[in-house]
Amino acid sequence: MKSKIWLSSPHMGHNELNYVNGAFETNWIAPLGPHVNAFEQGLQEQTTTKHAAALSSGTSALHLALILLGVTQEDDVYCQSITFSASANPIAYQGANPVFIDSEPDTWNMDPQLLKTALTEAKQNGRLPKAIIPVHLYGMPARMSEITSIANEFNIPVIEDAAEALGSNIHGKPCGSFGDFGVLSFNGNKIITTSGGGALVSNDAEMIEKARFLATQARDATPHYEHSQIGYNYRMSNVLAGIGRGQLEVLNDRVEARRRNFERYKKYFSKYNDVGFNIRFQEAPSGYHSNRWLSCILVDSSFNNGLSREEIRLEFELENIEARPLWKPMHQQPVFLNAKRYLNGVSDKLFADGLCLPSGSNLTKEEFQRIFECLDRVFVKYQNR
Repeated sequence: MKSKIWLSSPHMGHNELNYVNGAFETNWIAPLGPHVNAFEQGLQEQTTTKHAAALSSGTSALHLALILLGVTQEDDVYCQSITFSASANPIAYQGANPVFIDSEPDTWNMDPQLLKTALTEAKQNGRLPKAIIPVHLYGMPARMSEITSIANEFNIPVIEDAAEALGSNIHGKPCGSFGDFGVLSFNGNKIITTSGGGALVSNDAEMIEKARFLATQARDATPHYEHSQIGYNYRMSNVLAGIGRGQLEVLNDRVEARRRNFERYKKYFSKYNDVGFNIRFQEAPSGYHSNRWLSCILVDSSFNNGLSREEIRLEFELENIEARPLWKPMHQQPVFLNAKRYLNGVSDKLFADGLCLPSGSNLTKEEFQRIFECLDRVFVKYQNR
């Protein structure tokens, strides 16, 4: 069998092992330590936020943000529908109700007009949400200026899910810095990884300090173990933070590599678009700089001689090349079928036609050759239909 080409595999730099070895040599294997402090400082600088808490996952960061905003049972929280389930699950952890907002067709992210419609209706019904969670899908910034403006109009805090968007920005302002909170992920498939981890960033010192308190089992300041509220085991370890420090040093290189991947795909598909196919992409509005964590295409069979994203995905599968459909919208997920939603059909269509292509920053020339040869076979098959 041919070697596996992964969708997005970890890509280590030069200093990760040095930092990890340093943790062992100084016996800083305990949960916290100097690498955690330095990693948090690096995240603050990268996102231009004033405070950061390094945590065990992006999911834990989002969960803590909801707790800090006072989200409790039966509250409503508005969440982008097309996203990974980790954006919505913490709402359920709190016993709150997710309300799903559909996307606009350019960035594929939360539609500001639908958001305003939902909030206007909620205000009339006396049931405004406790928070709004837009997502930067596949590294493409959401329309944060419009979203935050609408949120401010209704006085609703924004939790910015930037789990896929470290290194992305809008007119130079980094993703993660637009909301009341920013959520980051360093899962193994992200643009940089700590094996598993995440972070919560904010300009609110008190909130981040409370996040650290809650993330270390909410232990009160007593000589014995005393707890006056429920806490969580959500802090990042010093060893993993050492990996994160090394990864932050190569973040810009990783962003540039993934952006080159996107341009390479765009150039490849243009030759087929020139002969009658219609393969479309997630395009960046003016001033939007995406890290292109994943390069994604839309393949509508009615405009491509019957070719669909599934034919491409299955051909890849035969060649041991990983590709996957876009996220299945949350409003289509069995666990959320009873959740309220505001839809315009965009995310349903994105899920039906969308495919994520291999996008790792460590893809080789030979691997791209295999990918393009596989795609050529598919296009030749459908070219004269």
